[in-house]
Amino acid sequence: MSILIVWIRTDQEVSAMDATQEQVTLGEAMRRGFMLRCPNCGKGSLFGRFLKVADHCPACGEAFSHHRADDFPPYLVIMIVGHVIVPLLFAVEMAWAPPMWLEFVIWIPATLISCLLLLQPMKGAVVGMQWQLGMHGFAEARQRRLA
Repeated sequence: MSILIVWIRTDQEVSAMDATQEQVTLGEAMRRGFMLRCPNCGKGSLFGRFLKVADHCPACGEAFSHHRADDFPPYLVIMIVGHVIVPLLFAVEMAWAPPMWLEFVIWIPATLISCLLLLQPMKGAVVGMQWQLGMHGFAEARQRRLA
C-alpha cells in the first residue's frame, strides 16, 4: 500500500527555493535567450516586440533594460546565413546552372527569410550571454547571483 503525500509550496518556500537555485551556466543562459526566454528563470518572455527586449522578466522580475545587444546579433546572423546560403548557391550553380532569374527568385527570399528567422533568437542569445557574464549593466545582477 502506497501513500501519496501532496505538498503545496507556499510563497515563502518558493522564494527560499529560488534563492538556493543552481547558478545558470553560460550555455544555459544563451540557450534560454535563443529560445526567447528569460536567461534567469527560463519562463518569462525576453522580448516585448520583435527586436525590442522587455524591460524586465514578467515571471521573475529580472531587469533587462540595460542590455547592449546592438550590432553583434546581426553580425552573427550574417555570418551564419552567409556560411549556409553561399555554399548552397555554389553547389546549385555548379550542378545545374539554372538561369539567373531563377537563382534570384530562390536565393534572395531564402536569404531574407533565414535572416529574419534567426535575428531575434540570436539577439536573445547575446542578451543571455551579457546577463550571465555581467556585461553592460548586468554586473550588479551577477554579483547578487554569486553572493
